[in-house]
Amino acid sequence: MPRSKTKIIVFMVMLAVLLSLGFGVYSNLKGMGRAGYWESEIRRYEESDRAAPPEPGVIVFTGSSSIRLWRTLAQDMAPLTVVNRGFGGAQIDQVSHFASRIILPYRPRAVVLYAGIDDLLFGRSPEEVLHEFQDFVALIHAALPETQIYFVSIKPTRLFASRWTEMKRANGLIEEFVRTQARVQYIDVSAALLDAKGNARPEFLRWDGLHPSRKGYEVMTSIIKPVLMRFLNND
Repeated sequence: MPRSKTKIIVFMVMLAVLLSLGFGVYSNLKGMGRAGYWESEIRRYEESDRAAPPEPGVIVFTGSSSIRLWRTLAQDMAPLTVVNRGFGGAQIDQVSHFASRIILPYRPRAVVLYAGIDDLLFGRSPEEVLHEFQDFVALIHAALPETQIYFVSIKPTRLFASRWTEMKRANGLIEEFVRTQARVQYIDVSAALLDAKGNARPEFLRWDGLHPSRKGYEVMTSIIKPVLMRFLNND
């Protein structure tokens, strides 16, 4: 069999595995409840906090797997003090559900949220994603009214390129909402990750066509970090 065909077959098999895992997660979430599926991951964060408690006033990065997989986050954001509290394929309401355990205890100066893509992939509309984010903002500001909240735009992917219209719609709705809010800001990383034709640039994604590559994280750092630095310098 030609090598090119072999590569295609391998890719399709891996894609099928990824998708089946994703829908398996969804089934677990429905059957076990939000807390049940993510509980072990949240407990690991709590154990880490007991061993080395973050100082109050840190910046919390949270959301889905693109945050969880950001292994170099602390180095990339230095000299800012940050903690990574991303988990799995988190949807926005799941981040809200666990906020009392992995966000609020740190009394953060700022919260950076990257989420929403999983909400769309598992059936929510862009309008519902907006409502989930509005609830998240209300939750954080009810407990920490001075904390700044940043929403990092849903980024383009190759794996789910056919859903990009929905993702852009959700981004646009959230960006409009943010303009009406105090201490809430929208950070657009999407434009920098697209090519001239509006497609996701492959060099900024891992082999899975979904998560950022090292170059992708470098681009995101170059956009997010200056925004956070300006906020802290004006604080």
